Amino acid sequence: MKPRILIVDDEARMQRLFEINLGPKYEVMTAGDGKRALEVMKSGDVALLVTDLKMPGMNGMTLLQEAHRMDPDLPVVIMTAYGTVEGAVQAMKEGAVDYILKPVKMEEMEILIEKTLSVRRLQDENRSLRRELQGVYGPTSIVGNHPAIQRVIQLISQVAGTKATVLVQGESGTGKEIVARAIHYQSDRASKPFVVINCAAIPGNLLESELFGHEKGAFTGAIKTKRGRLELADQGTLFLDEIGEMPKELQVKILRVMEEQKFQRVGGTGDVQVDNRIIAATNKDLKQAVEAGAFRDDLFYRLNVITISIPPLRERIEDIPLLIEYFLKKHREVFKSRVVGLSDEAMEILTDYSWPGNVRELENTLVRAMILCGSEFIQPGDLPDELGREERREETKLPADREALKQMKKEAQQKAKEEIEKSFVMEALRQGGGNVMRSAEMVGMDRRQFQNLLRKYGISRKDFLKD
Repeated sequence: MKPRILIVDDEARMQRLFEINLGPKYEVMTAGDGKRALEVMKSGDVALLVTDLKMPGMNGMTLLQEAHRMDPDLPVVIMTAYGTVEGAVQAMKEGAVDYILKPVKMEEMEILIEKTLSVRRLQDENRSLRRELQGVYGPTSIVGNHPAIQRVIQLISQVAGTKATVLVQGESGTGKEIVARAIHYQSDRASKPFVVINCAAIPGNLLESELFGHEKGAFTGAIKTKRGRLELADQGTLFLDEIGEMPKELQVKILRVMEEQKFQRVGGTGDVQVDNRIIAATNKDLKQAVEAGAFRDDLFYRLNVITISIPPLRERIEDIPLLIEYFLKKHREVFKSRVVGLSDEAMEILTDYSWPGNVRELENTLVRAMILCGSEFIQPGDLPDELGREERREETKLPADREALKQMKKEAQQKAKEEIEKSFVMEALRQGGGNVMRSAEMVGMDRRQFQNLLRKYGISRKDFLKD
């Protein structure tokens, strides 16, 4: 469908000229005065209004004002003669997107129209995306009937409309970033940026530059001035993920930003003013970190205005069927899957598992099962071995004689060793935030040894990445 353009000019010759030249590409509507133009606008959507500034009766300025009362987002281009450029500039102050001088050159007009419509399309797409994001991260984005989850949902709705700093606490994979996004997209900052920085994923010597930006020449490799995440999040929300990992020398600088809403870029001397809402998240006990001297107490109290604690999945097992239904619906179309549910045995396996990777691990497990499943219902065979269904089956078997008893004891001993080894590796990954090198160093192993254990037990580091 061609974009509809309304041309308003009191000269019939000019109207006809526009119809001939623009007709092949656009649906061109014409009007000889402002009153008629408003009638045309009422009859159907107009993508662009092009109007002469000086006309008898209602002039272009008045038409601009009236058109914006009907459609505040309508782009308006003013046509004007050399002697009335000042009027065109005034019209732009009133909301016109551009002006063009008469006599109009059609090549210039076509370029201007296409540029203006492109901007309009981008604006429409952005509005549509914002509406979609507000739906995705609306009240239904947090799934669960457990009282602790209902409390989370209630707190999100209570704090979203304020500027209060929020601290989100929970284990890896519980959905801390989803909570932060829900707060942002339900706030009056929803149309502004939501900027994420993971304090655990960026080395300390680079984190300062990522947060505050830097001036050209501030250090080797700083070939141009760079804006940091704080500036990128101006008027929006900055999400400081795993803030417990932030070096203490940066904690004091973040504290200043929160108190004064200003900072200096690395290598800079002047203050940069910002308007940020800060949401922080951690899987650590920050109060213990303060007592241990690893986290500044003044920053902790500044962050701890509103605390939202997300329970681990193992503490809300009754929510698993709801989450399963939500994830199946979410991914069914994406993966072109015909899966509509789980068999009773498969559901029992999922509700019996402890879910160390929390909701993220459950979602990844279901995506895998949907891809492998050959029917409408996920079966136990579609689930990964680490969910422990083999152990449950073998618990019902008893040895038939002495030799079988010896063999079973040997296997049980080996299995117990493997369980310890597996739990050891998973805990290291949790502590290391899914970073293999960091996790291996923490437990005194080299990277290759650690990766061999991951392969041995089919453990994916993705399930332990920080929110």
